[in-house]
Order: sequence, then C-alpha cells, then structure tokens
Amino acid sequence: MDHVDAILAQWHRERPDLDVAAMGVLGRLGRLHAHLRHAIERTLAAHGLNASSFDILATLRRSGAPHRLSPGDLMATAMVASGTMTNRIDQLEKVGLVERLPNPEDGRSVLVALTPAGLARIEAAVTAHVATQNRLLAGLSPDERAALDAALRAALARFE
Repeated sequence: MDHVDAILAQWHRERPDLDVAAMGVLGRLGRLHAHLRHAIERTLAAHGLNASSFDILATLRRSGAPHRLSPGDLMATAMVASGTMTNRIDQLEKVGLVERLPNPEDGRSVLVALTPAGLARIEAAVTAHVATQNRLLAGLSPDERAALDAALRAALARFE
C-alpha cells in the first residue's frame, strides 16, 4: 500500500459513489514525477545546469555537428516565448557555453552554437543524466519498462 492508496481509501469511505481510479493513476504519476524531477535536478546541478539550460545544450548537441541552431529552432523544441529563450541564451553565453554567430544564409539573423566548453559540459551532463535515468528505472524489469513505456506512449498520443 502506498500513500495514494490511503487517499483513495478515504475517498471510497467518504464518497463510495465516485469512481476514483483515475485519481489513483494521476496521483501516482504526479508523485512519481516529483521524485524523478528531484533526482534529475540533482544530477544536472552537479554539472552547473538546470533543466532549462540542459534542454538548450542538449538540443544543440543532438542537432549534430556543427551544433548550431537558430533561436527560432531552439524555441520550437523548448516551447517557450521569444523573450524567455533570449534570456536563457544570454545566460548560457555569459558563462561561455554557447555563442551567437552570424547566420551565413541570412545576414540579419544569428545561430546559437555550442562552444568547446559547452560541448564538454553537455557531454558530461548527458552521460550522467542517462545514468540517473537508468538508475531511476532499475527497479523495473525489461518487460515492465516496455509495458510502462507502451502505456505512457498511448496515453500521451491522445494529447499530442
């Protein structure tokens, strides 16, 4: 029995007319998300990053060499407003992890590129991040992981 079971038992007692099964699933997802987020934040912080800065650096890294994208392309992956993205890029540029370069295809725009320090930082951070993710799921068998992944994919598809 977990914390959510106790809450569900209270609702069953107080409101037996309600089907609270969805509350159990969503409550567990929420609690699990909080635990996972905390562990991931600790891993990123050990590399001097937060979720937002990691997202930008990881997006640039997985874009492939030469690890450059327009601010618009970065905004599309992060789904944030222009001003928010500008601020995030500014902060990463201040600490030398990215640089703005003239766009050779459009002289009016820039590309955001990983610096050598940024590439080194994201390489170390993503390696630690993947290790953390694997550690967090280590309690599940391969079949359980596959079943969970399939169920979450199906649920997410209904929203996306």
